[in-house]
Amino acid sequence: MPDNWLIWAVVLFAVLFDYINGFHDTANAIATSVSTRAISPRHAVVMAAVLNFCGAMVSTGVAKTIGGDLVLNPAQISLEVIIAALIGSIIWNILTWYYRLPSSSSHSLVGGVIGAVCISVGPAALDTGGIGKIVLSLILSPVVALVSGYFVMIAILWIFRRFSPIALNRRFRKMQLISASLMAFSHGSNDAQKAMGIIALALLSGGYIDTMEIPVWVKFACATSMALGTSAGGWRIISTMGTKIFKLASVNGFAADLNSSLVIFMATFLHLPVSTTHVVSGSIMGIGSAERVRAVHWGVARSMLIAWVVTIPISGCLAAFIFVVIHFLFH
Repeated sequence: MPDNWLIWAVVLFAVLFDYINGFHDTANAIATSVSTRAISPRHAVVMAAVLNFCGAMVSTGVAKTIGGDLVLNPAQISLEVIIAALIGSIIWNILTWYYRLPSSSSHSLVGGVIGAVCISVGPAALDTGGIGKIVLSLILSPVVALVSGYFVMIAILWIFRRFSPIALNRRFRKMQLISASLMAFSHGSNDAQKAMGIIALALLSGGYIDTMEIPVWVKFACATSMALGTSAGGWRIISTMGTKIFKLASVNGFAADLNSSLVIFMATFLHLPVSTTHVVSGSIMGIGSAERVRAVHWGVARSMLIAWVVTIPISGCLAAFIFVVIHFLFH
């Protein structure tokens, strides 16, 4: 298979990854506003798709981190390695979507790259410092979201303490449109860049570009595919995010989206990839704890934690297996 076909295969699978990421993570942006009936599901999906696209076009810092901090020398990484990494990540995303488990597309992509590189050229080719920074970001972000979500909810309850619960939720139902919009925009600003970074890594390793700069067509392709995936909806995971962690009222939904978007915006500003799924989950847990700790369904949180831990090694193993198959078929 000639190299030009391989590079287009990378682009195809990266765009497919972004599409799946879109419908896999639609719940992040709209679950809270849909579950509290602040907006209809159809309108929520359209809003999220448009704002995901806009967010994806505003920055490339996270893309450069993904493309430049996973391996030491892009020239050592073949296009088959990158294809295997993407396929392994896609398989895991589809499996977790099917079983209604809100796992992290970011974890699966990082795990896929690590697994494919280790089986092909060996672990010495990995940038352990860069991977450590990325993994630390993925680990700390939901913890930060949980803690900050707790204090955001406490602050809102204190500021509006004179309002009755009914009046409070009536006011915040309309404000959820703002917070959900911020959440959708922030999701696009961080998540779509991961596929951009993988495509840039492939272009750099294949000699198609000289520096880790993201071409405009790559930004547009990834932004468009994520928006299309978002428009397809992610109803299986919306039910988990919106109702099974904590029964959200409008004020809780507003606080969760506002807190999540701020955490994600901060990560994007620092050029750090985060799991929007886990950031939103952490926010909901923190906000629920501020209301009543026992009201949080910690069993769901335990399932998410298990998915959090196993995603990188499983997607890595899948990618390694896919690379062996590709290598056997074409060499």
